Amino acid sequence: MYLNKYKKRLKISKKHIKVITFLLLITSIKTSLLAQNVTENIDLSAVLPVDQSIKKGVLPNGLTYYLKSTDVTKNVASYYIIQNVGSVLENDDQQGLAHFLEHMAFNGTQNFEGKGILNTMQKQGLVFGKDINAYTSFDETVYNINNIPTTPELIDTGLLILHDWSNYLLLTDEEIDAERGVIKEEWRTRQSGGMRILQKNIGTMFNDSKYAQRLPIGLMNVVENFEYKALRDFYHDWYRTDLQAIAIVGDIDVNQVEEKIKTLFSKIPAVNNPKERFIVTIPDNDTMLYSMAMDEEVSTSGISFGIRHPKPLKEETVASLKVSLLNNMAISMLSARINELSKKPDATFLAARINYGSHSRSTKAFNVSVYPKPNQQHAAFKSVLTEVNRAVKFGFAKAEVDRTITDFISYYENQISKKEDMSHGRIVKLIQNDYLNHITITDIEKEFEVVKTIFNTLKPNEIHEAIKELYTNKNRFLTVTGVEGNNNLTKEDALGIINNVENDISIEAYTDEFGGKTLISGIEIKGGTIISEEENKTLNSTTFTLDNGIKVHYKYANKNANDVKLEAISKGGTSLLKDADLPSADLLGNVIQFSGLGDYSATDLPKVLAGKTANTSISVSGLSEKISGSSVTKDTEAMLQMVYLRFVKPRFDEDGYNVIMQNVENYKIRRKENIAEKMKDSMTVTLYGANNPKRRIFNDNFIKDISFDKIKTIYNDRFGNAADFEFFIVGDIQKDALKPLLEKYIAGIPTNNIKEVWKDNSTAWLSEKIDKDIYLKMEDPKSSVRISYKNDYKYSLKNALIARTLGDMLQLRYTETLREEEGGTYGASARASLSKRPLQKGSISVNFDCNPEKVETLIAIVHEEIKEIAEGRVIQVDLDKTLTNYLKERKQQKDYNSYDMSLLKRFYREDYNMNDSKNFEDIINNITIKDIQNFAKNFLKDSKSYEIVFKPEI
Repeated sequence: MYLNKYKKRLKISKKHIKVITFLLLITSIKTSLLAQNVTENIDLSAVLPVDQSIKKGVLPNGLTYYLKSTDVTKNVASYYIIQNVGSVLENDDQQGLAHFLEHMAFNGTQNFEGKGILNTMQKQGLVFGKDINAYTSFDETVYNINNIPTTPELIDTGLLILHDWSNYLLLTDEEIDAERGVIKEEWRTRQSGGMRILQKNIGTMFNDSKYAQRLPIGLMNVVENFEYKALRDFYHDWYRTDLQAIAIVGDIDVNQVEEKIKTLFSKIPAVNNPKERFIVTIPDNDTMLYSMAMDEEVSTSGISFGIRHPKPLKEETVASLKVSLLNNMAISMLSARINELSKKPDATFLAARINYGSHSRSTKAFNVSVYPKPNQQHAAFKSVLTEVNRAVKFGFAKAEVDRTITDFISYYENQISKKEDMSHGRIVKLIQNDYLNHITITDIEKEFEVVKTIFNTLKPNEIHEAIKELYTNKNRFLTVTGVEGNNNLTKEDALGIINNVENDISIEAYTDEFGGKTLISGIEIKGGTIISEEENKTLNSTTFTLDNGIKVHYKYANKNANDVKLEAISKGGTSLLKDADLPSADLLGNVIQFSGLGDYSATDLPKVLAGKTANTSISVSGLSEKISGSSVTKDTEAMLQMVYLRFVKPRFDEDGYNVIMQNVENYKIRRKENIAEKMKDSMTVTLYGANNPKRRIFNDNFIKDISFDKIKTIYNDRFGNAADFEFFIVGDIQKDALKPLLEKYIAGIPTNNIKEVWKDNSTAWLSEKIDKDIYLKMEDPKSSVRISYKNDYKYSLKNALIARTLGDMLQLRYTETLREEEGGTYGASARASLSKRPLQKGSISVNFDCNPEKVETLIAIVHEEIKEIAEGRVIQVDLDKTLTNYLKERKQQKDYNSYDMSLLKRFYREDYNMNDSKNFEDIINNITIKDIQNFAKNFLKDSKSYEIVFKPEI
């Protein structure tokens, strides 16, 4: 069902309502249909209309295949294999083997020995971890190789890889042993206070079913010690054609690829007498399950209250679509209420999340997650639960329903207009849901017609009934993240609160009379004119000069249909602020987000924008400030109205500021015992000193220097003169439609003639060579290594690309040496770059977590690899892989509107044309081993460096 796919996609000009973004998912009808007379009958048993553009078939051996032709990215295709196999199928002595197999798929197959798959694909410009990846979950394992060029030979190669993943992993002794260390380091990297809390509470979440003992990472004593045969047995038991689907999505000839699949995959033998692919069921519980967990590294609390429901075996009828519609309407409206409550300074919770979604293969769950303010667990739980029960008791107000209907209409219409722009990954998610969960891949346009019929026959009480059916007495569970020394929510406390709220006769119905207003109601806008219009034939763009001095660079682009983007950029940023103002500047974006815009608060703004897909945001960086906006074509005017208000009538809400400051206090508490935050502070002090005014530690003194009045002053200082901003608009809006909007809104912004530039506020390290070990108390010991070199280096496009190439080549080397050969880390991050401003400088950085016992060995390898390149021992294959990737990615980027935005900004702000091959392709095609060597050699000479290693206290 198309509806299920887009539960996370709806974003309607309400960036500040992050809670509701997950839930505003689906559909509706054009008016307040709940009030209409029922005039149509609907057959709830009718099968939903299937998307005929996705071809589905099943081979005689049981393997399912899906094919979809799309040129959203031209001349490439993505290849997936979906295994209906996950960690719940493991025996007690196999815990971790499903995930181990995922790794082994990249370590030797019948036709690609050793690292053959990676080497083959990397030579085509694909990147491991980005284009080549996989994941293992409780119930499925999915592998993907994305954006392979669709030459005939590479189509065959992509299919051959899927073929080998299906049934022909080599699983050699040597490769198995080499991977044990990698997985141990993946476990080590992922261990944290939050993970340990999950491990303690997972039994309650799944009622001590098998799910509770099958986290996919597994048990390290199994990973380190299992016999080779155990992994091979698991592979042959479960990796089989009747539990596999392949999906090929991209710029392909579907019929041709289908014939190739039939020829190649039909030869894979079906397994005789296969093991039953059982579904793990979660036992019912009449009384609420409860657990509380604490951890020394977790210093803030959380509450999660859930109610399990059986998941439908199939979702393929109008009835199942209607159920999803009603549930999600109810959830989105309830979420909006709770989000509104969280914006009040006297709220007892910082945030809360309401959702209804997949819980396991056999269950869904209604979930209420609460993040209390310090020592307010009881009051926070009661407050949120009261809102849930208000909806359960009384349902929803007509104004809420009308806005939700309007939003759903807009969502559907936008998705229909953009259906040809759907990414490969999003298409495959639909395919996965069809194969694993039997959720029909519907034709969105025909589904919308069904949806309208559903709404035409909808009875006023049906949404109310939906929330009541989700809030049942059976199968409840509650988990608490407690904090040592706090008044933590016990089971008895929680049951008492639930009982009191459910029987509270003082709870009244929610009222909502908001309506009939627009974003600029009551605001007089004095527009201006376009005084000149200059065509750039090189870029096929236009520059408008407005009579208030603002320049707008515009380019029509419909590579992404129904999509318009805006950026307005000015020089200056925090470089022009006093040191004392920097803490306030850090919170500027958050306070503006929580303040609303114009005459409307953060809670009213989404209401006035109901049905409009437009948003704006502000940001201030070191050297510039920016207003960003986006919209669908029809809502370009709303976006420009918001930009106008950002300059002319920004809103500074002291209640919003107070809510942000409460979050700041909570963040201070949360980071107190957090290992990553301790590392961050230690790095700052080691590099810049404890009291550097430009590199401050987040502490009480930092918080004390944040001021509401300073935030207002900083905003007005940075965004007070629109003529100092350069405007860029790119997207699917015609020039003639845009011009009157520019004259009304952008030319209507008052300006002055003051122009600013940034200044150099660079901060030097304390020493040119820093080598320090820092010891921290850790529950799960690990070492974290941070290595960096920096030096002055002349900036040019060629030098910048050579630096980037060096960094990516080092990434390849460290994957091979630190990860694969040594098994000492799950992965190292390597990067090299040049900066153009404020100073022309270069940097090389390498970061990784690892086994504390291997620190010195791995660090020596890091330095040795850099040294070898500087001495001329550069591996040509690594260079070729890296440069091929750059050319491939640039070619693919040109298929998206975002490329045209970059094209405009670089032409007018950086003085070069991205489309000119001399500025990219010619450079890439001519980078040599000697270029890489010379860069590394010159860069390392007299360079500054640090080597900081975090180690566990002994």
